[in-house]
Amino acid sequence: MRYTIEMRFLDSNILLYAASKSPAERDKAAKASEILSALDLALSVQVLQEFYVQATRATKTDRISHQQASLLIKSFCRYPVQETTLVLVDAALRTTERFQIAYWDAAIIEAARALGCRDVLSEDLGDGQDYGGVRVVNPFR
Repeated sequence: MRYTIEMRFLDSNILLYAASKSPAERDKAAKASEILSALDLALSVQVLQEFYVQATRATKTDRISHQQASLLIKSFCRYPVQETTLVLVDAALRTTERFQIAYWDAAIIEAARALGCRDVLSEDLGDGQDYGGVRVVNPFR
């Protein structure tokens, strides 16, 4: 499914910063919250899964509860969400090989592509890197 407005794809670190209560992440949390107020955003099931696992991780000092994470995930579903499909997995495998990146990163790129996003907002992927028409933008730089 393609959207008529230019959509930007969110990586899980944006969602994690928005939920963070860590004093060390205060500036990034504010920036992430600002980003989440936009209407031109999209994400994937994978991003929601990564958010849940990392936000509720027992070793995380500012972890959130299952209930809090569940409510946040429901709220994040206000954006278009790309499902994980066999077509997406196959595309991610090709991207992994072509660009020599981890499968999970390639799946993010391909989910963004499937939704028609040209930009992926991420702190974890190489800022400015172009993956065959999908570019990574680090909003925290």
